[in-house]
Amino acid sequence: MSQITTDDTVELERPALTALDRCDLCGAQAYVRVTLASGELLFCAHHGTAYKPKLIETALEWHDETARLAESVAG
Repeated sequence: MSQITTDDTVELERPALTALDRCDLCGAQAYVRVTLASGELLFCAHHGTAYKPKLIETALEWHDETARLAESVAG
């Protein structure tokens, strides 16, 4: 999927994380994708929260889907 911006550039949308995406630290379902200059990391909600203060300043992109957890509890 892509989206054309007002300056006629194309921004690619990243696919949503699925149950197949696993936390790099513990293997739980990943809800956070962090893109760094050196590559990509996937974290569960717990590890995403724990490592955010250390990584947010150097992250190129911080994709957080932890709100889906609240949706699944409410629904």
